[in-house]
Amino acid sequence: MAANRFRDTTFLDWPFFDDRHRAFAADLEAWADRTGAVGLHGDHDLDGDCRTILKALAEGGWLRNAVPDANGKLDVRTLCLTRETLARRSGLADFVFAMQGLGSGPISLFGTDDQKARWLPGVAAGETIAAFALSEPEAGSDVAALSTTARRDGDGWVLDGAKTFISNGGLADRYTVFARTGEGGAKGLGAFVVDADTPGFEVVERIPLMAPHPLATIRFTGCRIDGDRILDQPGEGFRIAMATLDVFRSTVAAAALGFSRRAFGEAAARAASRTLFGAPMSDLQLVQASLAEMALKIDASALLIYRAAWLKDQGAPRVTREAAMAKLYATDEAQAVIDAAVQLFGGLGVVSGHPVERLYREIRALRIYEGASEVQKIVIARQALAAMTGGVHG
Repeated sequence: MAANRFRDTTFLDWPFFDDRHRAFAADLEAWADRTGAVGLHGDHDLDGDCRTILKALAEGGWLRNAVPDANGKLDVRTLCLTRETLARRSGLADFVFAMQGLGSGPISLFGTDDQKARWLPGVAAGETIAAFALSEPEAGSDVAALSTTARRDGDGWVLDGAKTFISNGGLADRYTVFARTGEGGAKGLGAFVVDADTPGFEVVERIPLMAPHPLATIRFTGCRIDGDRILDQPGEGFRIAMATLDVFRSTVAAAALGFSRRAFGEAAARAASRTLFGAPMSDLQLVQASLAEMALKIDASALLIYRAAWLKDQGAPRVTREAAMAKLYATDEAQAVIDAAVQLFGGLGVVSGHPVERLYREIRALRIYEGASEVQKIVIARQALAAMTGGVHG
């Protein structure tokens, strides 16, 4: 069934949105209805499908929303609406858009005017594929434990080390790389922009996932880059990474919301059309209870997501607590919503390639990347305690 059959627009009437957001959502939906590229899933030609989707998003003008506007601002509500809409149709389409934003996010937020002018137009035009290289074999959630190094060499830097589970790894043209520039811990990190054709950079292996997405382990061996490829100053890498995730964690939650809405729509349509024990399946109280719980989780997720996005767009310097709540709740509950949809479909729900089976595979990674659910709980607890004791959260 077409994804547009499962579109719920009532949330757009909430006060979190301006008329421009409502118009944007309608335009994106209409465009997606006309564009088959956003229905690709990478089952047979992963890299080719990613490039096809990227080209379609660029030609439609949607990638412009992955980088700052003319006023230098990233509109987080627009990012969330885009990811929710694309994810309802294809996890891969959502991924392609998201990585253009996340991969270039540190440049958007912390680059100089020259760096932004140099690197962001290619991202918006779909001419440059971006990647965010943070995780390492022994350092994922604990960013302060990164071991990849960047040492000064004349007027440049030399990078050594490995990164793994890097989205767009092996496909990206440019990577934002976090590496240790000085002392141990969070204060000794820097953020660098590295082109894929730089000598000393290599893709070690591609990592196959349960839901096809381009992922890889990459390595730097005496990889020399110019001095103007550092963002901000040495020692600011941790702050840059956390501020970037502060923006994009809400959008991960929005992708999970898109998955949830699709699962609910599929389940509701199935319940209304299937006859069971001589009556529509939707007449069964247990089925109604399941659908009610799904609808509740969806609305609660949306409220948390668009609260965080609205706050950031209103100028809040940090929305750490709000973004963590949105990411934790929306991804965990999307897993529950999709599992319930699979259950309502019975045997069909576990047939390979069925929409709810595909969603079941797609959602799992969202509870891990950009901060696993357990990490979000730590963040939320610390922020809540700080607020209760008079500290400043967010």
